[in-house]
Amino acid sequence: MREPYVTEATFGAATLRLIQGNIVRVTADALVNAANSGLAGGGGVDGVIHRAGGPTIMEECRKIGRCPTGDAVITGAGSLPAKYVIHAVAPFYQDGAHGEPDLLRGAYTASLALAESHDVRTLAFPSLGTGAYRYPVSLAATIALETVATHLRGPTKLVEVTFVLFSAPDLAAYAAALAHVFEGS
Repeated sequence: MREPYVTEATFGAATLRLIQGNIVRVTADALVNAANSGLAGGGGVDGVIHRAGGPTIMEECRKIGRCPTGDAVITGAGSLPAKYVIHAVAPFYQDGAHGEPDLLRGAYTASLALAESHDVRTLAFPSLGTGAYRYPVSLAATIALETVATHLRGPTKLVEVTFVLFSAPDLAAYAAALAHVFEGS
């Protein structure tokens, strides 16, 4: 069952949606996981994805080993309603002056590149870096949506990208950022 969308916009031939919900309940070709660089599982989105997907995801992560901050790797999705899980590593937010925006942008860009190389047509993102890594949601939302919108305006196999936001305040921050990004298109 699809979660109701709150906001959507079209970029190129693709639709970008914002919903509030639980990412493991979203049906998509690939789900993006807010992973740590050790691919060791954890709390938040990472813990939810590993618990719902089962042990095969962690087995594949152990074979990969590590993922640098600002990058992403891909595994199967275990028992999740997806083909793949893309594990993206966001930066810890210090003050925004230590390369955090570029690293966060890199995590989204790497996720999109993996989606393209694996023929993903539908992709679901959480808000990367805004939980335990403390990236301010309003800043992260702008980076995330600008990066994804820029990608969708170019040649892409993606037809739908959904941001699944856990809380109403996060959804509101992303909706405000989307309005700004959409005005600029």
